[in-house]
Amino acid sequence: MTLVTSAGAAAYPRASNGVRAYPRFTMTDASPRAARRSEPLLDALRQSGSVREAALSELHALLLRGAHHELRRRSHALARLSPSEVDDLAHQAADDAMAAILMKLDSFRGESRFTTWAYKFVLLEAGVKARRRAWHGREVALEDERWRRLADCGPTAQQTVEESDLLRAIVDAIGSALTAHQREVFSALALNEVPIDVLAERLATTRGALYKTLHDARRKLRATLADAGYELDDHSHTGGEK
Repeated sequence: MTLVTSAGAAAYPRASNGVRAYPRFTMTDASPRAARRSEPLLDALRQSGSVREAALSELHALLLRGAHHELRRRSHALARLSPSEVDDLAHQAADDAMAAILMKLDSFRGESRFTTWAYKFVLLEAGVKARRRAWHGREVALEDERWRRLADCGPTAQQTVEESDLLRAIVDAIGSALTAHQREVFSALALNEVPIDVLAERLATTRGALYKTLHDARRKLRATLADAGYELDDHSHTGGEK
């Protein structure tokens, strides 16, 4: 099954009062290969004039719905916001996602529906804005020394003596193997669970740069602990990927 236009090869109709300015599509038994080529919204975005304007309006409406959906999913983190503030956040996410989509329009490879591809942009933007808003006004302690106290407590019913020894070894490795910047990033992201978007904003850097710092810190910790005779899995105390 695929999408083909009922309007055949006719030119796109002109937009009028917000009415879709490109042909509606119906389901037929055309080939799967043709299905991957049938992207009316994408085709319209590559046009000009009223056709493109109508497509931009439809795309923004799609993104706005997606933003509201994602923000509702994160409503527990935004409980202090009024409905108008949440709506403003959704519009910001939709606007930023739309700008990113238009910049990357030529990179769309047709491996999924265009609307599915576009939807991912707004889910990312809404998630980032929700996390940043939830942490707005909260302090991110960059000189946090709590990592030194990881092994202060003795073993409990859930913590074996071996695990306690490992924690002490990790504390020693954090203090000796990592640079000051790596300790800050590792402590914030892996230990204190600060969202990476929030930390990137506070440090005026990028997610990519922080991921690189965190990766290097984990690599150093694993090497140091391996030299000390400790074997670690991917979900150990060094902050494995979640």
